[in-house]
Amino acid sequence: MAEETPESSGTSLLHNSAATASKPRHFLKDVVFHGKFQLLNSLAPEENTQCQHGLYFQDGERRVDYILTYHIKKPSSSRSNRQSSRFTDNAFTRSLRRGTARLGRPPPPQPRGVPEVASQDHSMDYHEDDKRYRREEFEGNLRDMGLELEKDEDTKTPGVGFVKIHAPWHVLCREAEFMKLKMPTKKVYEVKQCSGVGAKINTLVNKATEPLHPNVEENRAQNVKHLSYAFSREKQHLFDLSDRDSFFDSKTRASIVFEVLKRTKCTKAKYSMGITSLLGSGVYTAAYPLHDGDVDGENVEPNDRKLLYEEWASYSVFYKYQPIGLVRKYFGEKIGLYFAWLGLYTQMLIPASVVGVIVFLYGCATVDNNIPSMEICHPRNNITMCPLCDRACNYWKLKEACGTARASHLFDNPATVFFSIFMALWAAMFMEHWKRRQMRLNYEWDLTGFEEEEDHPRAEYELCVMQKSLKKEHKTQKPTEIAEEPTNKWKQTVQSAMAGLKLTEKEKLTCRDRLPAYMTNIVMMLLMIGVTFAIVFGVILYRISITAALHMSNNPTTRSNVRLMVKTTAAIINLVVILILDEVYGAVARWLTVLEVPKTDKSFEERLIFKTFILKFVNAFTPIIYIAFFRGRLVGRPGSYLYVFESYRMEECAHGGCLMELCIQLSITMLGKQLIQNNLFEIGIPKLKKLIRYIKSKRRSFQEEEREKKLQRYETDHFLEPFAGLTPEYMEMIIQFGFVTLFVASFPLAPLFALLNNIIEIRLDAKKFVAELRRPVAARAKDIGIWYNLLRGVAKVAVIINAFVISFTSDFIPRLVYQYMYSPDGSMHGFVNHTMSYFNVSDFQDGKEPMDPHHLGYQVEMCRYKDYREPPWSNTPYVVSKEFWAVLAARLAFVIVFQNVVMLMSDIVDWLIPDIPKDISLQIHKEKILMVELFMKEEQGKMQFIDSMTPCDGKERNNHAPIARSRSIPHTHSHTHANNF
Repeated sequence: MAEETPESSGTSLLHNSAATASKPRHFLKDVVFHGKFQLLNSLAPEENTQCQHGLYFQDGERRVDYILTYHIKKPSSSRSNRQSSRFTDNAFTRSLRRGTARLGRPPPPQPRGVPEVASQDHSMDYHEDDKRYRREEFEGNLRDMGLELEKDEDTKTPGVGFVKIHAPWHVLCREAEFMKLKMPTKKVYEVKQCSGVGAKINTLVNKATEPLHPNVEENRAQNVKHLSYAFSREKQHLFDLSDRDSFFDSKTRASIVFEVLKRTKCTKAKYSMGITSLLGSGVYTAAYPLHDGDVDGENVEPNDRKLLYEEWASYSVFYKYQPIGLVRKYFGEKIGLYFAWLGLYTQMLIPASVVGVIVFLYGCATVDNNIPSMEICHPRNNITMCPLCDRACNYWKLKEACGTARASHLFDNPATVFFSIFMALWAAMFMEHWKRRQMRLNYEWDLTGFEEEEDHPRAEYELCVMQKSLKKEHKTQKPTEIAEEPTNKWKQTVQSAMAGLKLTEKEKLTCRDRLPAYMTNIVMMLLMIGVTFAIVFGVILYRISITAALHMSNNPTTRSNVRLMVKTTAAIINLVVILILDEVYGAVARWLTVLEVPKTDKSFEERLIFKTFILKFVNAFTPIIYIAFFRGRLVGRPGSYLYVFESYRMEECAHGGCLMELCIQLSITMLGKQLIQNNLFEIGIPKLKKLIRYIKSKRRSFQEEEREKKLQRYETDHFLEPFAGLTPEYMEMIIQFGFVTLFVASFPLAPLFALLNNIIEIRLDAKKFVAELRRPVAARAKDIGIWYNLLRGVAKVAVIINAFVISFTSDFIPRLVYQYMYSPDGSMHGFVNHTMSYFNVSDFQDGKEPMDPHHLGYQVEMCRYKDYREPPWSNTPYVVSKEFWAVLAARLAFVIVFQNVVMLMSDIVDWLIPDIPKDISLQIHKEKILMVELFMKEEQGKMQFIDSMTPCDGKERNNHAPIARSRSIPHTHSHTHANNF
């Protein structure tokens, strides 16, 4: 088949600009500015039906594997003639431009019609011509690599040109061999099934869960499996190549083309530029593979995308398992692993949610039998408490804290200790279960022998290395050479380019080169963490000042609900700040990572993930950590309180402890992030856009609808959002995992809310990937990478934090100490009185006593406050008592015992559960044996063929040749077996 040149294709297509001008030019304006996105789906089909709406080249045979888009200048009235003449000049001027481009010099100026317009458009035309020359060179290099290209500038999307790329069979085979893609061979073997009791149990489970499985072929258990082997052009006879069009699916073809694009360079510019640099500099505006087809509409042909939309991305199938096999087939292993991990995490939340609800119901059932709360709420309770703030606050009765004490028991009871231990073991079980699930997917997806190779250097890294090389080359150049005026500019350009290329091969960015970036990273990270601490401190000052202000209110209802109002409003303020800083910190983390100039995309992604995780983790959990471990402990005592700025008294916890306030802060933050950040932004905004599009569509005339024609597939995908990576999706779930595990002792309902959110999140993400995003390039991966290490880290930290929450935030340890050391009858009677100390009101500092000392109707001489201190009549008044040290020792002992016991139990779970399921280990071993047998049979066939071709009379004479050949061939295969093993 004849291959058209870029000039001829561009000329033939751009000659139709006059025809394009006669068509409606407001389509892009309507779509972008007026929200008429329904035009992308509701327009009627046009010509070229054999191309299946943009999935094939104009010949209807070659499939479009990848798309590059670029900007086309809109023809204006003053330059339309010049633009048309620019593409219809003769072959001599085109060859002259190509020659000057090869020499590295700018092309000769084109003739201008009007001098004034020419001077205005000179800069713009120069940049556009430069981009066009770079495109021509890059596309020429792609053709040299074997790819087939077809341009389309006569589209219904004004201002956008499309380059359709097709990889022929020989390119697919070559690149598949380079990438070591495992492909199914003709050899089929039976997958060993369970026998005996295990088989019966599996049969019953499969029958019970049959309604939960999606109607997808890839999701059904297969009794046979194709033996897979790394593709090789020399061993094509091992593979079933009867249908070459379907041997490499669309996902694999796109990844192969993308590999070629990354390897192809544009070298005629000052710096070597790859596809990333060309996209960044605007030479190309987008690069993406195509979706397989439409997801809805009349007469839509069946395709994997439509099947995913119906069986995966629909909310009506929320109760079903995910078709992970089909997700992997369409999007690749990396995205498939994410949704497999998310699905397993959601399934594991079910038992955690059930146990959490049981713990909460236990608290509800035992609240009426809780002796400490009964003592606080008793009508005869006549304990007078010290004021909660200076001057504005009055004395109050302990029974006023009845509601808070009863509510605290819902989350502060012996069952929460059991739940903390359970959740630590649950996290260990989840990690082990995921490792086993991951190994099973590696076997099913033929990734058992996959090893990630070093990725191509990023364009930014190559640019920095090139700049460093040229600076070094310029410094080493002799002064006489610098002073000399070169007589041959072409020779100078070639020499400098070759010198830069050689230096680039040797040079690399060292720690010394990155030192300014590292210092900037450290300073900015500390600054951002400091900003978080400052905002938390500001919220503390808000709570202190608002508490004092509300206590001065004349409304008795306001004064009685001061604590609830302050807690709730402060938690909402913290939530709003967290949501805002999340977006800011994400941008800052990306900027800091760009400054470091990582070499590869994998290194860039890992550094970005680490910075983003640190900043967002600190942002989300700093307010919660303050309430759990610092609030109420830096207060002082009546008569000697601790002040901030000499006027703000540090806030205290309620009599029931800070656990209730911790629960309020945790629930509002978790639910707010899930409802607002995760679901409202991802569901509400698209729904609002859809409503706007519907309203706009009412204003469109019937004639306009008739004039507009259906877009091609590559034009429709152009209007979709580009894929931005999985980092936001993983980060969202990791922060949620922190909410579920870190402070679960104070909020046992956290797993339930996480489960409900994830049920929606799975279908929401699925719909986004299938219908709202451009198709991402399939990436191979055998694990979830750095995210697994972050999960393990959060699970380990969760054990320590829950130990401190139970020990220091709740009253669990003080209750145990009182019951077994100080209670006269071994019960909890008298516990409330035991935890409170006495204060003589005459010891108040001047100006700190209440303004209305007779608020309760009588003169107060002694008030009580929660602390372990000596009474004012002792020899050492207001000094911490021995009970304080006894409780502190018990708390520290509990932390040590709890942490070591739970971690030991987690390690035992880790040790008992093997990382690789036994059946998968046997199947992998069986595959290796079958592969050896396959190659042994091939060797025997070769030997028989050689023996049959050798003449009988020359057997003695050529005796050594077959032996040498027979020795060399097995040596090659033994090397192959070694690689596989």
